[in-house]
Amino acid sequence: MRARLFAAVAPLALLAAPAAAQSVAIINARVVIGDGSAPIEGGTVVVRDGRVVAAGRGVAVPAGVDTVDAGGRYVTPGLVAGFTRMGIIEVDAVDETNDAGAGNSPFHAAIDIAPAVNPATSAIILNRAEGITRAVVAPTTRNAIFAGQGAVIDLGADSSPVTVARAFQFMEYGESGAQAAGGSRPAALVAFRDALTEARAFTNRPGAHADQGRDTLLNRVDAVALQQVVSGKVPLLVHVERASDMRALMALRKDFAAVRFVFVGASEGWLVAPELAAARIPVIASALNDLPESFESLAATQSNVGRMKAAGVLVALGTINDNDARQARLEKQYAGNLVALHHVPGATGLSWDAAFAAITSAPADALGMGDSIGSLKPGRRGDVVIWDGDPLELGTAALAVYVDGVKQPLGTRQAELLKRYSEPQEGALPKAYQR
Repeated sequence: MRARLFAAVAPLALLAAPAAAQSVAIINARVVIGDGSAPIEGGTVVVRDGRVVAAGRGVAVPAGVDTVDAGGRYVTPGLVAGFTRMGIIEVDAVDETNDAGAGNSPFHAAIDIAPAVNPATSAIILNRAEGITRAVVAPTTRNAIFAGQGAVIDLGADSSPVTVARAFQFMEYGESGAQAAGGSRPAALVAFRDALTEARAFTNRPGAHADQGRDTLLNRVDAVALQQVVSGKVPLLVHVERASDMRALMALRKDFAAVRFVFVGASEGWLVAPELAAARIPVIASALNDLPESFESLAATQSNVGRMKAAGVLVALGTINDNDARQARLEKQYAGNLVALHHVPGATGLSWDAAFAAITSAPADALGMGDSIGSLKPGRRGDVVIWDGDPLELGTAALAVYVDGVKQPLGTRQAELLKRYSEPQEGALPKAYQR
């Protein structure tokens, strides 16, 4: 049967157990694979049992699969928010709703934020309606350079948001890391090197950690968590902005070759772009940092992302320190800004295809999850969005969002309030007192 695309917006759904994986075929679409290739006109996307089976032109629709006619509109993979704190913060200044960091805990690297992710957080509902289907969620440091283990989540309307728990370790270097380590970058670097050395010793000989006694700075559970980093089993996301700080971290590769660095922020990344490319270190960049907001970003430029991409660096977009608990949806706008910058004389931006990949496949690839999310290649999760226009244009809206092949509700509290108060007439009681 053929479903109509324009259905009435359903009321906000209560969270429930995850729906069974579904099958759908979206035809007559301008298909964007999300891997940096150009859109495909007259394409079809087939999702069977929650996974992409095929996407492109000339794709046959299997019998018995529900079909949706996209009417020539853009059909893309769901957006992947490259760096957020979504789902672990509701109100930053209210400690009871902020689980991003633990200032008084004896544990640091071992902290796992996955159990704290709240699928009912308002930011998840809002960003899902904007076409974001997955998000990288990181903890915050307090009194140590290591913040803990982050997760990748889905934004589906169900009670099980975590796609991969303990997907990476997050660490602060630069100005923030220096402060957490006692006041200087050398102190942070010593703390980092010592932690990796202890974790490696624990990997080679678990009993050695206990034998060291007071000479051991890591507790056992932190050592176990960092064991995953030093062995290269999980990536290490490091917030670093200054070019010289990136060089200092890359220099550690000669002693800890297995560590899989991913640099976050990287305002001065363009100054070391060839080195980043040679070292194969991905970057989850802040898209449009162009002002020296601190001493570690004096060389910030809007051309940063474009120049790194041109040098061969894998660059994704994130929102670290940019209302990162709520506004991942701005990545669409930032990607569009980079496309516009591509046409400004003397500036370096991104092509449309590369900009869209920076908010889909690139963050997935940076975390080693490109074979699961971030594109419409066969075998990937069935995260699909139908748009009413160019998804990188500011006024474009998502008409339909699928997570694992399951069509999602797009209603938000903001939309309900708009409908309620767009007509100011009052009844017997003010609208605030009406149901």
